[in-house]
Amino acid sequence: MLLDRFSVKDKVVIVTGASSGLGVAFAVGFAEAGADVVIGARRVDKLAATAKEVMSRGRRCAVVEADVSEVEDCDRLVAEALGAFGKVDVLINNAGVATASPATREKPDDFRRVIEVNLMGAYWMAQACGRVMSPGSSILNIGSVLGATTAGLPQAAYCSSKAAVIGLTRDLAQQWTGRKGIRVNALAPGFFPSEMVDQYQEGYLDTQLARVPAGRLGDPEELAAAAVFLASDAASFVSGVVLPVDGGYLTS
Repeated sequence: MLLDRFSVKDKVVIVTGASSGLGVAFAVGFAEAGADVVIGARRVDKLAATAKEVMSRGRRCAVVEADVSEVEDCDRLVAEALGAFGKVDVLINNAGVATASPATREKPDDFRRVIEVNLMGAYWMAQACGRVMSPGSSILNIGSVLGATTAGLPQAAYCSSKAAVIGLTRDLAQQWTGRKGIRVNALAPGFFPSEMVDQYQEGYLDTQLARVPAGRLGDPEELAAAAVFLASDAASFVSGVVLPVDGGYLTS
């Protein structure tokens, strides 16, 4: 049946950056769709709340404290997922950080931190999962519309990292889709409620929503639904793509 292709029931999904915001939405969304979830982040105290939400949907959840910029943490996160559930079917590379500093004043350590988490962390997690995933598995990198455009803030590190994630997605898809049977895609979210959005200066978000044909922020469930689609067999012939979920922002 066609609708069966959209199921992720009993798949095991790793979600990084699952302590808040969109990471919580991904974890809960996959649980509601029938998957068991392994959640990782640095703020392990906040992961407990996410785990409670997952388990309230009747699914199992494993919690792992991890900083994706550390290769050893990425390897341990995947090892603990295998220990808990015996397999890894889906990776949601969601962990991310951002800065907003003028290019002439941005501190080297701040720039490096963004690249280490957003790009290198995604790569280390993909490597660790790629070594153990079976054919039919899926990796989903969380990029951003800011990998393809600018939005009026000085965000060289963040924009660079998200553009690089798009390149990483395409290369891994080329390497692994045929040889390993692992599909690799990316989502490019527009503006959604998150800790990052909460930090914007007053009035900034209004200027950006004026560029969104849909005229509003996205609902995190809308992003989670796109992720479930790309992770499911409904997208079994989809690899190497970047799907904007932005209310039309990139058309402006």
